[in-house]
Amino acid sequence: MSAEFDQLVAEFEDFQASLKNVDDRFENIEGMQSELASLEVSVTSPDRSVTVVAGPGGSIQDVRFTEAAVQLGSQRLGAVVMSTVHEAVAEAARRQAAIVQQYVGDDVPVLEQVLETQAQVTGTPIEELREKVEQQAPTPPPAQVGEVEESLVFRDTPPPPPAPGVDSAGETFLKSVWDEEER
Repeated sequence: MSAEFDQLVAEFEDFQASLKNVDDRFENIEGMQSELASLEVSVTSPDRSVTVVAGPGGSIQDVRFTEAAVQLGSQRLGAVVMSTVHEAVAEAARRQAAIVQQYVGDDVPVLEQVLETQAQVTGTPIEELREKVEQQAPTPPPAQVGEVEESLVFRDTPPPPPAPGVDSAGETFLKSVWDEEER
């Protein structure tokens, strides 16, 4: 009976650890979504005549011209605008990937994949792209020591019930122990 009880306790602790992991991930998703929604990148052309502001997903939020831009002529202005738009969108993608990487951890190499793709497409050395990311590194989210554990004990709302017909390994084990004791 003691071995069964120890196994039951171990299964329960595993179940609590998985609940904590789920809570952590959902909490992180909200923070990540908030950071992504407020993402804004401003890139100015080398000659300072055009500024492009890109947002989440590389969406163009604003394009601004100086008086010098008018003097460039239509073809040159078009080239400067397109170059600046491309750089703003690329920078937004790098920052977006850096934010996602920050929240998902090193399990999924999101940022590295974006950098490799940009290096292939643009011909820019990947080291140069990494330097740009490091210069613009987002600050890590504040540590929330104790809040996660507390949220498991003092919930405002109960956790959602499991999907019907889906039993975790812990639930299956608990049911089998219960069934054995009733015999």
